[in-house]
Amino acid sequence: MCEAEPGGCGGGGRGCPPLRAPRNSHPLKCMKCKEGSPVLIIRVGDAFCKACFKEYFVHKFRAMLGKNRCIYPGEKVLLAFSGGPASSAMVRQVQEGLSQRAAKKLRFKPGIIYVDEGAVCGQSLSQREEIRTEVETILQATGFLYHVVSLEEVFSLPSSVLCSLPTGISAQDQSYKDAVDDFIKQQQEKVEDNPGSMEDQLGELSLQDCPKKEGDVIPGTWPPPDSHTETLTRLFGAVKSLTAKEELLQTLRNHLILHVARTRGYIKVMMGDSCTRVAVKLLTNLCLGRGAFLATDTGFSDSRHGDVLFLRPMREYPAKEIVFYNHLFGVPTIFTPALDTKASERASIHRLIENFLAKLQSEFPSTVSTVYRTGEKLCVSPQEAAPNGPEGPARCLFCLCALDTNVVDGSSLQAALFSEQLGQRPPPLPDGNGCCRGGAWSQTGCGGRPPAGGDAHPGRAELVPLLCYSCRLTVKDMRCLEWLPSYISLEAERRRCRSAMKREIQEFLLEEDHEPTA
Repeated sequence: MCEAEPGGCGGGGRGCPPLRAPRNSHPLKCMKCKEGSPVLIIRVGDAFCKACFKEYFVHKFRAMLGKNRCIYPGEKVLLAFSGGPASSAMVRQVQEGLSQRAAKKLRFKPGIIYVDEGAVCGQSLSQREEIRTEVETILQATGFLYHVVSLEEVFSLPSSVLCSLPTGISAQDQSYKDAVDDFIKQQQEKVEDNPGSMEDQLGELSLQDCPKKEGDVIPGTWPPPDSHTETLTRLFGAVKSLTAKEELLQTLRNHLILHVARTRGYIKVMMGDSCTRVAVKLLTNLCLGRGAFLATDTGFSDSRHGDVLFLRPMREYPAKEIVFYNHLFGVPTIFTPALDTKASERASIHRLIENFLAKLQSEFPSTVSTVYRTGEKLCVSPQEAAPNGPEGPARCLFCLCALDTNVVDGSSLQAALFSEQLGQRPPPLPDGNGCCRGGAWSQTGCGGRPPAGGDAHPGRAELVPLLCYSCRLTVKDMRCLEWLPSYISLEAERRRCRSAMKREIQEFLLEEDHEPTA
């Protein structure tokens, strides 16, 4: 037992052994090959040399795709590129997987989409043009077909983008192995029929199909119309909180990506959500009332759209590993200002949760992975798993998830809605001979203005019942709805008319379990 004497541990004498060995006393070796000198440590004690780290990084990407087997040979896959570290690393992984030197080649046909959101972030036209030039330079170097679109093009989308279409007949009706064998056989037949090499054919396709402008992808050219830019600016200017702005931006971005995928023939979309981003999104969605959709919003596959499947192949990579990979292997990235750039720590729920997890991660390195693994155990609800189409569940007009507002009486949602209705009741009728005498207050208010506490926009009452609880909170933070894209109001009107027609003929419809009498 140590004694507090000059020669003991408590006295700090020469006989006291050091609590920890010096950092350089035991030179580390790569934990995989046991020979190379490590260049980074991704976790406590997990040191990698450069070659082994690349092999580890590539294997994790291939294992994620191979384990789920959602992408069949020959399918067109759209890669969502934002210029950030995660999406840039994802594009590089697809490049490596399609190269001739790859051991197990990827066999799908990739395309890349970049959405310019500069108008929302307050960038000038010259700044947006400069960023677009940098993006096109990077995308041209990949050799893939790419699409650079502006967020203003959401004002040209058709209302059909909000329809969750049923999954069509595809190669997934056969086994994965049979699909691979058929694809290889087709490729061999093409090579025999055409004397040119496969590399030359791919090179010609990448040069011919790579558009210089995006007018042939979605109606609209660069620069976007000034009227669309002004409307988009007013739309986000009418949103009160930064949290609602970020949710609205994500909704419009997903609608635009979905439309490009459908019009260009892509049946899969790869998103660049990292493990860190998924953990932040999981906690954020809980705070935003999207707990019913956690499995859909953070899982590997997202089938809410039916015909187009959204995938997250980067969801097992922490942000630290992605940054190390991009730095060591020269993956180009582009910094683009976002809505929360230079915002305070408590400016939005997204920002607050991100800083909260970052601080915990710095002190407890397993925080992000623990949150991620917890969310990985969640399963899609039966409502979300129901087939899409006219007979499927009613879906939110914004996020296209199954509505979570059809709940039993006595639930917390019913209590919240009841409290909100009480808060929006008009004040009692005033006495005297004022202009509001005779009950006119409840309809028009003084001077024809809406009553105090009422809704200023006539379409809000028709729009809110078509939204899930979380999207209702987003709309609640909007001062007016007149700047929303027209395809949203058209689809809302279509659903309202369809619901009214169904109520009119409800008494003439036969129930599913009804058996006609003889």
